[in-house]
Amino acid sequence: MYKIAKENLSALFRLIADSQELYLPVKTAGQVNFAAWSEEAEVALDTLKSVKSPKDAFFPQSEGLYTVRREGKKMKVEPEELKSQDFVVFGMKACDVKGLEVLDNVFLADPIDTFYAARREHGTIVALACHEPEESCFCKVFGVDAADPAADVAAWMIGEDLYWKALTEKGEALTKKVKELLSDADETAVEAEKEAIRGIAEKLPYMNLSLDGWNGDALSEKFDDKLWEELYKPCLACGTCTFVCPTCQCYDIKDYNTGNSVSRYRCWDSCMYSDFTMMAHGNNRTSQMQRFRQRFMHKLVYYPANNDGMYSCVGCGRCVEKCPASLNIVKVIKAFQKQGGER
Repeated sequence: MYKIAKENLSALFRLIADSQELYLPVKTAGQVNFAAWSEEAEVALDTLKSVKSPKDAFFPQSEGLYTVRREGKKMKVEPEELKSQDFVVFGMKACDVKGLEVLDNVFLADPIDTFYAARREHGTIVALACHEPEESCFCKVFGVDAADPAADVAAWMIGEDLYWKALTEKGEALTKKVKELLSDADETAVEAEKEAIRGIAEKLPYMNLSLDGWNGDALSEKFDDKLWEELYKPCLACGTCTFVCPTCQCYDIKDYNTGNSVSRYRCWDSCMYSDFTMMAHGNNRTSQMQRFRQRFMHKLVYYPANNDGMYSCVGCGRCVEKCPASLNIVKVIKAFQKQGGER
């Protein structure tokens, strides 16, 4: 266990960035999102949750795949290079680290997504414990401990110091690179911080949300329930919930004509949109109710059915905060709990 004074964090960031890329929470125009570090960046490590999740570092919102050029009568295909530069994502929270486990099950299963795999190989995660979880948080429901993030390096901000503990080989390698700025520390303060964080979490309104009845075996029971016809009505189909979610993995593939070539790229997509998975015959889900149901059935039924019971929600609470119609996974779970009684 090591520690570093908060006043020396800029030196730590500079040392990391000397040898690899560094991404961390940065405030721009009043909004905090993960971005590349620079001397001018307004680093916001005290922010509990960035607007978008840091999955962007491993699964970018937009990503080139290849370019096709005409050379005489022939076509030349130029694939985009895979990520080869090492990088560090600093300040991820425990829920967002868990979100990457969800993505791993999708992108690292056969056939492996080589773009994602390259980023996972070259990325090192320094996760920061949540000093004070908020009312919208419910990570504990999905087995996430906000006080003890599982990453390459776990860190805790306590008083005027940041405590640092390497947990993997990648974490040990990064620690060795920055060792000159770290000093030895015992874990007494960290253990007290963990207890304080867990004490706060226990008092939050959604932390003891019950998942009874939601699992991979609940397909017919939940899919055919008439409650969906009531729940979906306030939905605006804006897709905000999918774009702030750390576990959503859907993307579309598009072509862009540059004038002398065609570039193929992929970008995040949303199951809430009417043109999602649109094919020649149309969309398999022809109503907003069906699209609304798809989102929550995937999180709570389809995904656990195919991934040994793991849910594809991590309880970060971003959808709770950002949905303009106040529709979110908590409301859906609670609505099904109340069936047969007052809703």
